[in-house]
Parts: sequence; structure tokens; C-alpha cells
Amino acid sequence: MADGTFAALLFIIGMTDMSMNHCGTDQGCLGTSQTAPRFSISGGQVLNRRADPAAEVYLRYDLGRQIGPFGTAIGLSVGEAGEAWVGAGATYTIPFGRSGAYAELHAMPGLYFDNGGFDLGGAVAFRSGFELGYETSRGWRMALSYDHRSNAGIYEENPGVETVQVKLSIPLN
Repeated sequence: MADGTFAALLFIIGMTDMSMNHCGTDQGCLGTSQTAPRFSISGGQVLNRRADPAAEVYLRYDLGRQIGPFGTAIGLSVGEAGEAWVGAGATYTIPFGRSGAYAELHAMPGLYFDNGGFDLGGAVAFRSGFELGYETSRGWRMALSYDHRSNAGIYEENPGVETVQVKLSIPLN
């Protein structure tokens, strides 16, 4: 599952949730609400697509603001060969009842700097992904995530990379 599938799922599921649960409120479909801001750190490995397997660290800050059902976040990742990505976008969390288990989708456009590492074909790169995790009663989250980065075909070459990571997310309030 790659090449924009996660971004499409985020859009379809989020828009369905919005129409069912947000549009009938006083704030309207895209009304804003506050959530707990969070800082996340992930570590993992870029999978071999056309890139050599390599380590990556990914930092993300969830801004503590929702627009309709969508969370807002910014992120920065750095790979072991010096490649870096920075972007901002949307998240959508699906809790599994009161169990603490959850799934989350994210889609974030951004800028990619290969810095001599893997070339994604151009400076604009989109990151979309999926994570499965558990949230403790204190709001800490532990998850396994999988994401895809590519230029979505806006450049002639569109090699793309996938990353598998272990993630720790800490609420900041």
C-alpha cells in the first residue's frame, strides 16, 4: 500500500466522518477544536525500493488543533546519509473503543533535500502513512508506523521510498 493510498484513505474516511459527525454542529464542517499537543520521535529504516536500506529519525509535532476531524502536524526527518524532509499536513485518528488501541493516518506535503543521499526526483515530496499503536491512560502513545514518500509524479523521475518506524508520542499538557 503506497503511492498515495494512505492520503486517499485519510481523505475518504475523514470526509465521511466530517459529514456524519461535524457538519451538523454549530461550528460547521470545518469548525476548529483544541486537542492535546504532542511531540513524537520515531526511529526506523527506509525500506529497499530503489534506495539502499538506511536509518532515519523522524520528529513530529501535533499542533493541538483540529479542523473538523483532522489534526494538524508538522514534521522533520533526517536519514543516515544526510537526506532531510520537512513538511506539514493533516492527521486522522481512529480509536478502537476504550481499549487504548488506535490507528492513525497522515498526509503531509513538504520539501526534501537529498544532501548526497537518496534522490526522490525533486525538492517537493509528499509523505503519507499509517500507524497502529496504543495510548496509555496518561496519553503516552507507542506505535509501529509505515509511510511512503515520493514526489507524486510531478517530476520526471518518481522513485519513492517507504519507511518502517517505532514511534513514541508524548502529550505536552
